[in-house]
Amino acid sequence: MVAKVRWLMVISGATTLIAIAAVIGVIGYRVFKAEGSAAAQTDVIALLPKGARILSTSVSEDRIVVAIDAGGAIEIRTFDLKTLKPAGRLRFATEP
Repeated sequence: MVAKVRWLMVISGATTLIAIAAVIGVIGYRVFKAEGSAAAQTDVIALLPKGARILSTSVSEDRIVVAIDAGGAIEIRTFDLKTLKPAGRLRFATEP
């Protein structure tokens, strides 16, 4: 009976060690393979047309959206949240 209890203790101890190693492995992977860091600062200057003004800004998942009034025409610009590079531009115009 004592031998069976020892065998069960060995199995449960090994299972516990494997589980702890898996958790530490996942944490280590996420720390060292992270794309970009919250501590890293980036200064970016986005140029607006002369006389333009920002109407609103919004953040969604991995994009920053900026609505601009450029001389009476509404324009929406999107930027990548991680790199702050321009991702797209949508211009609105009235029909003639």
